[in-house]
Amino acid sequence: MRESRPRLLLVHGLLGSLTWFEPQRYLPGVDLVTPDLIGYGQRRGEETNITLAEQAAMLAKVLHDEVGSPAWVLGHSVGGAVAMLLADLVPDLVRGVINVEGNFTLKDAFWTGRIAALPDADWAAEYGAMEANPAAWLEQSGIEASDERIAWAQEILANQPYTTVQKMAQSVLDTTGAPDYLGCVGRVLARATPLYLVGGEQSSAGWDVPDWVLSQARRVCVQPEAGHMMMLEDPGNFCRIVESILYEEHCRSGT
Repeated sequence: MRESRPRLLLVHGLLGSLTWFEPQRYLPGVDLVTPDLIGYGQRRGEETNITLAEQAAMLAKVLHDEVGSPAWVLGHSVGGAVAMLLADLVPDLVRGVINVEGNFTLKDAFWTGRIAALPDADWAAEYGAMEANPAAWLEQSGIEASDERIAWAQEILANQPYTTVQKMAQSVLDTTGAPDYLGCVGRVLARATPLYLVGGEQSSAGWDVPDWVLSQARRVCVQPEAGHMMMLEDPGNFCRIVESILYEEHCRSGT
């Protein structure tokens, strides 16, 4: 029996969420699940146990209790690492992973490494400056600050306190710096869990994906004229790439 609509769990990165660009309007044929991670959005008061492992455990509960059947998982940036942990934790509930410039090694932790090393007061001041001037933050990130993008940036930055961001940054170092993290990735691939890699044309060259991961990925997709925050730069094109992956898998498996 064929499922008429694929299910896709969206896992946001260091800054959430992934609802601000209204992905459902670009993916009307997909059932989207967009939970806040611990410490973010509606869960911003839950600031204990903010680690990548705890985030994966929370998402496993979402898949089990709320989704109730295997789903595709898309993780952006830090969320890509959480997605791999999730696929290893509950392989029976993860149909496949779309990893969008997710962390594989400490080389990918260029921003998180800097944030984790900052004194609390320094990071609080820097994050406050970002919130006060989102246009400048976009420009520093190499993104043209249109009115729409500035509004999105305001929503993104207001979604979580600076303390959540710093705790997550530290966990990125602790998790991806541990020997078993790539072991986790290897276990996911050994189970033949489909893995798609998505990167921005302007940023993917700096993405430190191990060769053995590249060789086992179903496909590497590059979004033209975009960088790491590709869904902010061109959400329509980003969602077309995601839709093409889900359609490809639907045709491959018949489900």
